[in-house]
Amino acid sequence: MSHSTDPHEKLLQQYLDGKCTPGEAEALISWLQATGHHRTLLRKMQEEFPQVLADQPTIDQEISDRMEARLLQQISAPRVLRMRNRRIWLAAASVLLLLAAGAMYLFLPESSRPAPVAVSKTPAAPKDIAPGSAKAVLTLADGSTITLDSAGNQVIHQGQTLVQLQNGQVEYNADNAGQAVGYNILSVPRGGQFTIVLPDGSRVWLNSASKLRYPTAFSGGQRLVELEGQGYFDVHKDAEHPFIVKTKTLDVEVLGTGFDVMAYPDEKSMNTTLVEGAVRVKDVMLKPGQQARMEYSTGCIYVEPADIQQVIAWKTGFFEFDNANLADIMRQASRWYDIDIDMDITAHNRAKTYGGRISRNLPLSELLNMLEANGASFNLQGRKLIVR
Repeated sequence: MSHSTDPHEKLLQQYLDGKCTPGEAEALISWLQATGHHRTLLRKMQEEFPQVLADQPTIDQEISDRMEARLLQQISAPRVLRMRNRRIWLAAASVLLLLAAGAMYLFLPESSRPAPVAVSKTPAAPKDIAPGSAKAVLTLADGSTITLDSAGNQVIHQGQTLVQLQNGQVEYNADNAGQAVGYNILSVPRGGQFTIVLPDGSRVWLNSASKLRYPTAFSGGQRLVELEGQGYFDVHKDAEHPFIVKTKTLDVEVLGTGFDVMAYPDEKSMNTTLVEGAVRVKDVMLKPGQQARMEYSTGCIYVEPADIQQVIAWKTGFFEFDNANLADIMRQASRWYDIDIDMDITAHNRAKTYGGRISRNLPLSELLNMLEANGASFNLQGRKLIVR
């Protein structure tokens, strides 16, 4: 949310940050109840999700995500979401979500509290597809493979390297002294996402349909890994041993930083986005907040300001679009939901753009509903999505 002098916007920000006192929260609720548009949204939310108004200590994440998606859809028409004031409205929607989920229950008078209601998990709609999850395949240097998910915990020894698999993450603890170096490959399928801590302590988040090839221990003058797809890197600083991310198109040289590399072959460009620190793409040194975009068709590299929140939305659990056409959105949906897309890219499809933010924890139907509300049409046949 932008910094504003509006006291209600300040209260919204404080509420989202968990810094509201009971008195401030009560003032915020009073304001929301006194505003006609917000009262309408609260009523719609109560009608659609009565189960979350029960006296319960926690709320299922999927229900919360559904509620936020419904709110955003109500707030912003005719597009999926209105982008100009997206942060303010997202904050307001989040507050309304929290109010319906329990804050209103805590602060309203006793007589106004809703009666407890039995809660049951709503089954997924027929012909729906669940979102992706933490899963990957680890191919060891000897060619053997291990299937990974968020539940499996185990320890593997590769020479002097200890590999721990736990809580949806692979972590290496290597003693480099005189050991033979092998190369492992972490492959994340469509419908998956996974995290790895490399032998030097660097952490990498891999998006769907991505691969990372890396050594079991770093030795020599540089730390080299190979990436296909998309990864966010939080690199351990070591000025004497540059970190290199090699892709099929070009290399990204790092000294110690946080950055995102998107190198899917079915996209229009390879994008390197710097969050903090410094990276070099060919002869170009990026500054924080910049993106180097290399177009596949021409090989030209363009450096421009980046919307960091949008670039790393996938890592934080969201789809975020800004002037994206339907084909752009469908490519992301195809990877995350592991579906095939049958789409006729007409001039109209290319011209119409969408903007907004929606949780990646929602089933496919929620994303399609928001797009259909803005003119798109879909027919799901098994794992094939036909875009009309």
